[in-house]
Amino acid sequence: MYEQFPVIPGASSFFFKGNDIGILISHGFNGTPQSVRFLGEYLASKGFSVHAPRLSGHGTHYRDMERCTCKDWINSLEEGYRFLKQHCREIFVIGQSMGGTLTLNLAEKYTDIRGIVLINAAINSIPVLEKCLLEQQLGLIDEADPDIKAPGAKEITYDKVPASSIRELLAVMQETHQKLSRINCPALLFQSIEDHVVPPENTNEIAAGIRSTFKPIIPLRNSYHVASLDQEKEQIAEQCSLFIQKVMHKNTITAIE
Repeated sequence: MYEQFPVIPGASSFFFKGNDIGILISHGFNGTPQSVRFLGEYLASKGFSVHAPRLSGHGTHYRDMERCTCKDWINSLEEGYRFLKQHCREIFVIGQSMGGTLTLNLAEKYTDIRGIVLINAAINSIPVLEKCLLEQQLGLIDEADPDIKAPGAKEITYDKVPASSIRELLAVMQETHQKLSRINCPALLFQSIEDHVVPPENTNEIAAGIRSTFKPIIPLRNSYHVASLDQEKEQIAEQCSLFIQKVMHKNTITAIE
């Protein structure tokens, strides 16, 4: 999709070349790669190759987002997957919020993906956005501040989002929900106990729906929705690295110590 506006400083995609284990990271709806950069830099420091693409219509202007469909977002992550495959033998995918939704979509299509990590992924219900659509069917909707508990933490987002984009988000959630039973790779799920955007029950529903034999849920007790920027971001990064190492070194994994 052609974008009419320049990329906001700090919102660009990033790639760190490391070993032949590639980690693809997807930011969420109205976010940018900036929101997952700490996680990406940590994993790169462990020697992995890491790529976080900027999803179409994100990180420029909400008028660019307005022209996107959920297919554009799916394609953005798939292009990132193909790019990383050029550099790496094995691929893991991490997604936050809608990025988790897109991660599930990708894992259903590409069965060679070795494992996935979901951070407050959306699959069934986002009441705060659904309420906005009921109140305002057309045009732009004012965005609240990002849902982050850590004082001073900032996320690059738009202050308005198109109502049409929220409908696309709900559409990709519905589409992905129908694919859950066809996903069987190892999965690690993070769930903020207090999340003011995506109800924690979404994570439970994903865990129940996918057929993975390994799919632990790690509760986050001191983070809100944008957990990759919040007070447990170090724990998330460490557990992601440990998960990837365990999957690579064992045919069957039974626990994360």
